[in-house]
Amino acid sequence: MTIVDSPAGSAVALRRLYFVRFAFAVVWAALLFLTAKSHLGPIGAVLVVAYPLFDVAAAVVDARSTRAAGLYVNIAISLLAGVGLAIASASGIPAVLRVWGAWAVVAGLVQLVVAVGRRRMGGQWPMILSGGISVLAGASFIVGAAAPEPSLANVAGYAVLGGIFFLVSAIRLGRTADSEFRRA
Repeated sequence: MTIVDSPAGSAVALRRLYFVRFAFAVVWAALLFLTAKSHLGPIGAVLVVAYPLFDVAAAVVDARSTRAAGLYVNIAISLLAGVGLAIASASGIPAVLRVWGAWAVVAGLVQLVVAVGRRRMGGQWPMILSGGISVLAGASFIVGAAAPEPSLANVAGYAVLGGIFFLVSAIRLGRTADSEFRRA
């Protein structure tokens, strides 16, 4: 991936990445919902660890193409979340919800800061909203860990909603990319 210097060039790179993130989130959520909604077996454990690791890969691609410094914080947080979720998976759904919730809060704050910094690029309002919602959702996961029968169903829903925000942002970024091509 090459580094892009113009906002429109960054918009093209982000647009592709956001479409991939949407597709991953929807497929991942469906698999989690079907295999680990109320019981965390080996497949569920792999899925909950895979999500933050995919986030790491996406943030690396994003950082290489757009030079957004805040993404390096996201990479570190998501790596820690992957390790934490691997450990928490051995303890069950409540532990996974606590780690997932903490990750969602911190990653949501980082996403919010990065998206606000990218406002002039266009297509970032869905990312700003997603970051804020992630903070609230993370807190609800932590609280939900103490429920009588905790479930990962809300985590699957969280991933789908995040994916939808990536899709909307990708569509909106298309306007930025299209306007750049018309000027060229």
